[in-house]
Amino acid sequence: MKFSIEWTYETKKKQKIQLTSEAVSLSEALLIAMDIEQTGRVKELVFASDDGQTWTLKELKKLQTKVKEEPSEITAYFDGGFDKGTGECGLGAVIYYTLGNKKMRVRTNEKVAELDSNNEAEYAAFSFLVSALEGLGITRQTVTFKGDSQVVLNQLSGEWPCYEENFSVWLDKIEQQLEKLKIRPIYIPISRKENNEADKLATQALKSIKIHSNLELSKEDENDG
Repeated sequence: MKFSIEWTYETKKKQKIQLTSEAVSLSEALLIAMDIEQTGRVKELVFASDDGQTWTLKELKKLQTKVKEEPSEITAYFDGGFDKGTGECGLGAVIYYTLGNKKMRVRTNEKVAELDSNNEAEYAAFSFLVSALEGLGITRQTVTFKGDSQVVLNQLSGEWPCYEENFSVWLDKIEQQLEKLKIRPIYIPISRKENNEADKLATQALKSIKIHSNLELSKEDENDG
């Protein structure tokens, strides 16, 4: 979640002017706010978050304490693979997030049956990813979703229409999942190369190699990610 700072500034001659900052992270907003207050010329200080809410400085400090105990700064990757010979699908999901001062990464996958195509596997993978977010307790946050399926991402964003009934069912399910968690999604299509982690997990699932990890990243891992 990003925050812009709105404040009333009073000059030495008692002239007042309304000022608004650009949107910054929670920690940056608090640092800037404390610096502004030290001028002694601020009459009113309000924070506006990108979900339309307004906050006082006291409320934002409480939010910072709460955020330290919950995942934040979330980027989530998905990919689905389909084996025509067996009719099985491999689903892969990778979630990067911050917990307090720690950078974390979840890797998870699953093999499923009774799907009809690689396209359907991509929808199933996205749904699987949202379930993984729910498992982390992620709610009421902005999540950046990345994958190499432009169809799924552009249909979820409303950029492209969906004419296939079975895909519409998946879209409805995913939208219900996101609504339940009050997630504010950002959809970013990426290349297959950029999606290699989720792709590898989907491939491993098809080979019945089950992966599930939730680990703190080292500095080297952060640079690789």
